[in-house]
Amino acid sequence: MDLAFLHPLYEHPGPWASVYVDLSVHAEDTARQRHLTAEAMARDLRDQGADEATCDAVREAIEELRHSSEPYGRALFARAGEIVLDPSLARAPQGGSWAAWAPLPRTSPLLDLEGEDAVCVVAYIDRKGADFELRSAVTREDAGSVAGRQWPVHRTSSSDWSERHFQLRVENTWEHNAAEIADALAVCEEETRADLLILVGEERERHAVRDRLPQRLHDRVVEASHGAGSRLLDAEVEKVRAEHERARADAELERFLAGRAPDSEGRVIAAEGVPALVEAAREHRIDELLIRPDGPDNHREVWIGADPDQLAVRRTDLKVLGEQNSWPARADDALIRSAVATAAPAVSVATASGAQREDVPVGGLGALLRWS
Repeated sequence: MDLAFLHPLYEHPGPWASVYVDLSVHAEDTARQRHLTAEAMARDLRDQGADEATCDAVREAIEELRHSSEPYGRALFARAGEIVLDPSLARAPQGGSWAAWAPLPRTSPLLDLEGEDAVCVVAYIDRKGADFELRSAVTREDAGSVAGRQWPVHRTSSSDWSERHFQLRVENTWEHNAAEIADALAVCEEETRADLLILVGEERERHAVRDRLPQRLHDRVVEASHGAGSRLLDAEVEKVRAEHERARADAELERFLAGRAPDSEGRVIAAEGVPALVEAAREHRIDELLIRPDGPDNHREVWIGADPDQLAVRRTDLKVLGEQNSWPARADDALIRSAVATAAPAVSVATASGAQREDVPVGGLGALLRWS
């Protein structure tokens, strides 16, 4: 997950209100239930020591969501009476809405609730052209269309010479249109930075377009088995997205496991455990952060200073480094702050196949390292 969108959270000092709002339930009394949620979240923050202005800002922001049709939820990050960031979630918060007040924003849940949300372009193909639709867990919007040659596109059953000539022109029209669609789809992928291309339509048309796509896209193309009018198409698209996200988590976990062994130069590029990760963060050597959500080290207390690379396992270590002001923070949130500052991505390995092992990574926190 690219963490660049979190930059605004680290441009201001804490403490921070972090609120994860469940919007997945839609019923007749939804507006009233969300009003009660707004009151409850503000009350929870007040009980944790949040200032009144920030509690009011959170309550008002949730009140504004009373009639929202968002399918999953919203995260709210606030300080000093202002909502600084409010991303939509790709999954509903487990256990319902909750709020926290802490020196750092509680960003690690985003890795699972927004995280590796695979974006795909669904191409609805027929013999005359295609319509493109951009999909993620929370968005579904038009992404353009392409029209090929409109005539001739239908075969005849006659064996007469003139009809065979007509059929050849039909074949040429199909080939021309497939090439036009493939070119437009490649441009759409580049503009949207989509992770997947899902082709919907008759088998012949799907194959024709796939064969004409650039080689670099072939491993990102999936042909849907259900047509545009099928009620099962949406479920199939979501299954493809989920499988892609799982495969991506598997790949990162495999890189981490391989990185545990020394390379040809004797360097180990995988680190795990809070002390090793804190040292790597201070030295700006985290290339990618890996987090297992249920890991016991995630909520382990570390000490932080005002700057992202000012963190330590013990408070006295910060003073040795010259930092006089320090605050306790969760290890996962402190490491994410450091990752944001050095443009390192982060990934949850919750869906990875190897995540069933409790030692991957040890304590739930790991990193692939960069070397100078």
